[in-house]
Amino acid sequence: MLILAFDTATEVATSALVYDGEVLGERSSAPKTLLADLDALLRQASAHAGDLDAIAVGTGPGSFTGTRIGLAIARGLALALDVPAAGVSTLDALAAGSPGAVPVVDAKRGEVFVHGPRALRPGELELPAGAVCIGDGARKHRAVLEERGFKVPPDADERHVPRARFHAALAVEFGPADEIVPIYVRAPDADRVLS
Repeated sequence: MLILAFDTATEVATSALVYDGEVLGERSSAPKTLLADLDALLRQASAHAGDLDAIAVGTGPGSFTGTRIGLAIARGLALALDVPAAGVSTLDALAAGSPGAVPVVDAKRGEVFVHGPRALRPGELELPAGAVCIGDGARKHRAVLEERGFKVPPDADERHVPRARFHAALAVEFGPADEIVPIYVRAPDADRVLS
């Protein structure tokens, strides 16, 4: 099965082309260049969009806008190519890349997203001493987390990025892309301003 996988919920968009578990190509960039990255992955593998069997997309939690971008692209591609899609939690993809580590995604507003899923302040995170925290939220709130006795790998460590190859590996239930539900955890900032 040829799967095109991507996640745009964090500050780094990741994408991968995976055939029967083998990674044919992988890219990381800004979310705004995702379509160019997807095209480059297909070209690199000498494949065409019509060769795809399925799409796997990150569902967050993370940036509200980033998550929406990824889902919109997944829905558009799945509809145009008549292929099924599956949603995979960004937190689950991070965890798959570093078994035993705790995924921590930046939630803005001085908070982080963690499994549950839930949003909380980094100082409220309750973990055993020495727990390893990964993700853009762990990098951003390194000082608070390390002060609490947790470990955060160096900023350049690839475990901080939800690699799309893990989305492809974790995707099991494929179906209509318009049925994929994003994981927002809380209302978007725009809703807070309007209320």
